Amino acid sequence: MKKKTLALVLALTLLVAGVVGSTLAWLTDQTAEVKNTFTVGDINIGLTETTTDYKMVPGNTIAKDPTVTVKANSEACWLFVKVTESTDLKDFITYAIAEGWTALPGVDGVYYREVPASAADQPFSVLKGDAVTVNSDVTKEMLTAKDFANPTLTFKAYAVQKDNVASASDAWAKVNP
Repeated sequence: MKKKTLALVLALTLLVAGVVGSTLAWLTDQTAEVKNTFTVGDINIGLTETTTDYKMVPGNTIAKDPTVTVKANSEACWLFVKVTESTDLKDFITYAIAEGWTALPGVDGVYYREVPASAADQPFSVLKGDAVTVNSDVTKEMLTAKDFANPTLTFKAYAVQKDNVASASDAWAKVNP
């Protein structure tokens, strides 16, 4: 009988503990999920020119509008333009670089500017007044000489991210062909 009573008391104790335990509520909490998505930054540039007819007449100004554009949504960047002249260009043509460009020290014909990120295209003229001038002392004999080669003026644009690049010289070293 003692065993039956003890078993009954134990059974009732377990039943009461189960009922009490199931009615207790634990205080809990949790945070909302924080998701990190890493996207790719980019820089997109273009170099365009609308004028294409360059007839040399002494003293004339010729429309020439090379324009470098940093495309919308590009990262902040160092923007460069490299201007290459044929050997005899200065005998025939004069020009100036547009405001906002800075000559890169120690590198002939390379100019740079810092461009902030923007949601819009950012165009930059390369030549002051979007023009070149034919020297007034150019003669027909110079233009028809046996060894005459048409002078050329060539432009090429480069860009490198501004973040983590300390100077224009460092940036040029990253894009220098």
